[in-house]
Amino acid sequence: MFASSSLRVLSTRSAPTQTRAYSTGSQTTNLKTRLAELIPVKNAEIKEIKEKYGEMKLGDCTVSQAYGGMRSVKSMVWEPSLLDSEEGIRFRGYSIPECQEKLPKAPGGQEPLPEGTFWLLATGEIPTQAQVNALSQEWADRSSVPKWVTELIKSLPKNMHPMTSLNIAINALQTESQFAKAYQDGVHKSKYWESTYEDSMNLIAKLPTVAATIFQHTYKDGNIVPTDKKLDWGANLARQLGFKNDKFEECMRLYLTIHTDHEGGNVSAHTTHLVGSALSDPYLSLAAGMNGLAGPLHGLANQEVLRWTTDLQKKLGNKEVSNDVLAKAVWDTLNSGQVVPGFGHAVLRKTDPRYMAQRQFAQKHLPNDPLFKLVSQIYEVVPKVLTEHGKTKNPWPNVDAHSGVLLTHFGLTQENFYTVLFGVSRALGVLSALIWDRALGFPIERPKSVTTEWIKKNFAGKEAPPKKAGGAEE
Repeated sequence: MFASSSLRVLSTRSAPTQTRAYSTGSQTTNLKTRLAELIPVKNAEIKEIKEKYGEMKLGDCTVSQAYGGMRSVKSMVWEPSLLDSEEGIRFRGYSIPECQEKLPKAPGGQEPLPEGTFWLLATGEIPTQAQVNALSQEWADRSSVPKWVTELIKSLPKNMHPMTSLNIAINALQTESQFAKAYQDGVHKSKYWESTYEDSMNLIAKLPTVAATIFQHTYKDGNIVPTDKKLDWGANLARQLGFKNDKFEECMRLYLTIHTDHEGGNVSAHTTHLVGSALSDPYLSLAAGMNGLAGPLHGLANQEVLRWTTDLQKKLGNKEVSNDVLAKAVWDTLNSGQVVPGFGHAVLRKTDPRYMAQRQFAQKHLPNDPLFKLVSQIYEVVPKVLTEHGKTKNPWPNVDAHSGVLLTHFGLTQENFYTVLFGVSRALGVLSALIWDRALGFPIERPKSVTTEWIKKNFAGKEAPPKKAGGAEE
């Protein structure tokens, strides 16, 4: 992503609007040092882009888009990832399969380490094993949660939704914000990114312990396993949740990688960016994003999918049935006015690559799991039913259609907790972007709004252009 004579930049094969940055061979294992090297290069690139293309239009907004949630209105720069409707997500130009192949792994593991994903999202470069190992160690060193925050979590009602508990904990940790202190002390705006980086690193490092504390308090005996500084970030989360299982640790590494980012326009990413644009510190910004993630149309959907799937399994008598019987059950859902959760996406028009990554993991590690078998059959049946139904632009499954099955297989059956895991992962994407927002000096976000009366008055007597086939692009 960084245009410079010292950086070799190539276009991706199938995503011509996204460029891919390759490592220059920098051997530093300190991420902050590497960012300090890259930021002046990126600032120079953006200055040049603004001079050349500053008056070019990214797109126009129709009245329907304004009423329809600003769907597909191009008005935001987001560096970590780009979403293509046909291909799916790319992290800094790399597809999910490419990330699985190229990013460093744990000893004996096959899934990418989330630490490597964060390095990639933050720099645009595939890290070395040494760089990832150093990041694992740094997060372990920063992972200690203040005792009073732990006690605060343990004082919360056990029937509180875990996402509410997560938000409270993140806000409580804000008392440690280095950005808030630096801003109060009058730090120069060119240095905003440095304390934003420190806050982001501290927050990411603490999230596994925070999440595990919420889990242990809400569902278990409340005992917290300390961070093992010999383990990676994902393995530590698995152990602190109470699972000592190599396959579950691999599952966590995959889960925490594929949920990190999904372009900047989704609710959790956009909210984090929006609140951060007001120079709220990373704690306040991420907490806001997590409130968005907790919505049933966003991150909470993963628990809704699992509930629907397990309910369907019971209705089918907990036994294997024919595709015709399953199709009838799906039609019953649709005819009752409900949707089939986990299918369809606001942008994607093909099967979500994140779904496929989880499916391949399941085929490898739990091929005979009854719930996975049902999910596989749903994958075969539901798209055909939704296509016949005719009211869904994308009849294919998204990431939420599979994650609950993996977690349930390994014994993590507390579905209300799933979105917390999503939130821990999403922090990697939104905070890497927030560091760049500060490094590039992005201003406060303030789009112009209009009223319905303004629309009626402004377009009165004007002939509207013909509608595009299929309506506005989503």
